Amino acid sequence: MAVPALARPGADEPSDRDATAAEKLHGASPRSWRRAFADINAAIAQRELWGHLGWQDIKQRYRRSTIGPLWITISMAVTAAALGGLYSQLFGQPIGTFMPYVTVGFMIWYFISACVLEGTETFIANEGLIRFLPAPLMIYVFRTVWRQILFFAHNVVVYVIVLAIFFGQLDEPYRMINRLSDGTMGVLHPGLSWTALLAIPAFVVIVANGLWVTLLFGIIATRFRDIPPVVSSFMQLFFTMTPIIWTPDLLRGGEPGSAKAIVEQLAKLNPFYHFIEIFRAPLVGQVQSWTHWAVVGVITVVGWTLALIALRNYRSRVAYWV
Repeated sequence: MAVPALARPGADEPSDRDATAAEKLHGASPRSWRRAFADINAAIAQRELWGHLGWQDIKQRYRRSTIGPLWITISMAVTAAALGGLYSQLFGQPIGTFMPYVTVGFMIWYFISACVLEGTETFIANEGLIRFLPAPLMIYVFRTVWRQILFFAHNVVVYVIVLAIFFGQLDEPYRMINRLSDGTMGVLHPGLSWTALLAIPAFVVIVANGLWVTLLFGIIATRFRDIPPVVSSFMQLFFTMTPIIWTPDLLRGGEPGSAKAIVEQLAKLNPFYHFIEIFRAPLVGQVQSWTHWAVVGVITVVGWTLALIALRNYRSRVAYWV
C-alpha cells in the first residue's frame, strides 16, 4: 500500500522537485527572483489590508482599557523621566540636555528592538493566516513594521513635551566637560537648527532596515525555533552596550590598549549605535557624523541582499514550517 505523502518522513518540508503545482503551471519555479519581487509588489498593493491589521493589533492589545493606546505614551514618559533624571545625576550631566538625549534614545531603541524581537515571531504569530489565507508573505512583514511605526508615533508625543520643557537649554550651545587628547575643548552640542529635519530621512532608513530584519529573522526563526530566545538574550546585551542612557564621551580619553580604550572600540562596532545616532543627533542639537551614515548604508545594502535571497529561496516553504 502506498504511504500518504503527509506521512512520509520530511514531508512537511517539500523539496524543490515537489514544488506546488500552481507555481509549475504559471511557468516559474518557486525559487525565482520574479516570484520574490512579485510577492513584495503584491503586498504593497494590499497596503489597506496590512495597515488595518496593524492598527487592529494595537486596538486589541488595549481592548477594554479606558485610555487605550495612550498607555504607550505614558509608559515611555515614565521610563524616560525616571532614567533620565537618575543618570543625569550619576553622570553629572545637565538635565536640560540629557533628558531629551535619553528620551530620543529610548524612542528609536524601542522601535529597532521591537522590529528585531517581534520580527522573529512574524510568521509564527500569523500561522493561521498563512495556512488558510492565500496572501503574499510580505504582508505579515509590513504588518509587523507598521505596528511598530504606530507605537513610535505615540512615543513622539513624549519628545514634543520634553522639547517644550527643555527647549531653552537644548537650543543653547555648550562644550564638552572632558578634554580631548590634544588638550582642547571640543564642541559637542552646537544647538538645535534646521538640521533637525535630517531625522526624517534617518527614520525612513531605519524603517527600511526594520523591514529586512523582520523578513530575514522571521524566515530563519520560523525554521529554527531556538532563534527567538537567543535573539532576545542578545538584545538585552546590546541595550547595555548601546549609548542610550549613557553618552559615548564617557569612554573617551583612555590610554591605547587600556580597558577603557577597548570598550570604546567595541562600542563603535555596535551597529545599533550608528542607527540611533543618525536619528538622535539632529533632534538633540548634536553633530551628525558621516561615519554613522556610511555604516548604516553598508548594513542596509547587505541586509536587504540577504533578505531578498532568503525570500527567493524559502518563500514557498514558510507555510510548511509554521
